[in-house]
Amino acid sequence: MSKTGKVYLVGAGPGDPELLTLKALRVLGAADVVLVDDLVNRAILVHLREDARVIRVGKRGGCKSTPQAFIERLMVAEAKAGRTVARLKGGDPFIFGRGGEEAEALQRAGVRCEVVSGITSGLAAAAAAGVPLTYRKAAQGVVFVTAHGSGENEPDWAALVKTRMTLVVYMGVARCAAVRSALLGAGLPPCTPALVVENASLPRERQLRTTLARLAEDLLAHEIESPAIMMIGEVTRERYAGVFADEAAAAS
Repeated sequence: MSKTGKVYLVGAGPGDPELLTLKALRVLGAADVVLVDDLVNRAILVHLREDARVIRVGKRGGCKSTPQAFIERLMVAEAKAGRTVARLKGGDPFIFGRGGEEAEALQRAGVRCEVVSGITSGLAAAAAAGVPLTYRKAAQGVVFVTAHGSGENEPDWAALVKTRMTLVVYMGVARCAAVRSALLGAGLPPCTPALVVENASLPRERQLRTTLARLAEDLLAHEIESPAIMMIGEVTRERYAGVFADEAAAAS
């Protein structure tokens, strides 16, 4: 009987291949089988072995997706066949990447699993815009939250507003009107600054500065599409980003 292999849940980062970690490069170069998510930049695949088998398992909101249960069964089957498997996911596996579910499925099946962290798109979007998500003068913390929920899965927006922390909203473009209404209803001022970054870290990246009151209309007017990150809070004001832009200019 062949020895059971191992599965690596690898974060591919926000898109820019240069933001991959050294560990991710090593793991990808050793993998026999690579299960690739839809949002992974194809330029990253040059780091795979020439004989590695690539299986595309697209998962993207609003599009036809590979069932999660199928992905988990496939990882288990490949590992039990003795292969080293890399599950390559956009961003970080444990931040809205369903890495926790996959790790549990592998554990139940008796398959070894290791997580290779990646830069999540919320951080990349903030860095691209020069926004300090935590800044002592404006925000004592940051909350990463998904807007892709409803009913019992809906975030407690009122509780989040009370924290007075920067809100970084993933998967929020399609539900931006609902998010705005919830935040306004929770008492967040309409003039609260907001920043949206589409395709963070990639050449086609776009940034949109607006306010909470104008969020839905401006996203529609500028045809902002997924993948995009919405950041809401005082740190997104241009005066904070301008500090870093000035420093960068002075250093060049």
